[in-house]
Amino acid sequence: MSNSIVACDCDVIHAEVVERVRARMPEDGVLFELSDFFKVLGDGTRIRIIWALDASEMCVCDLAVLLNMTKSAVSHQLRSLKQARLVKFRREGKNVFYSLDDEHVRDIFEKAMEHTAEQKA
Repeated sequence: MSNSIVACDCDVIHAEVVERVRARMPEDGVLFELSDFFKVLGDGTRIRIIWALDASEMCVCDLAVLLNMTKSAVSHQLRSLKQARLVKFRREGKNVFYSLDDEHVRDIFEKAMEHTAEQKA
């Protein structure tokens, strides 16, 4: 399979297709938010954190040990993930535990992992 782009060599516009898709296309603001969502996931460290939290709820200290990072660096990344609504936290006494925000995040991450693994197979 070639990596080159295959393009149409025609001048015909399929107006009914264009209009059907245009009618369903979200507003630009929604698409920009979606783009920002994927930008947050575009960082290797944040993906490692998401992977860990997909496996288990964890505190910053545990994530730091697992990922061989400082607690400060992990906290910084968690802040970005929290702002993007990808992770949430709960307090238990002095401990703060992080987990994926909801099943949508889990589904998106696991589907992306599945897609990546199938490309290598």
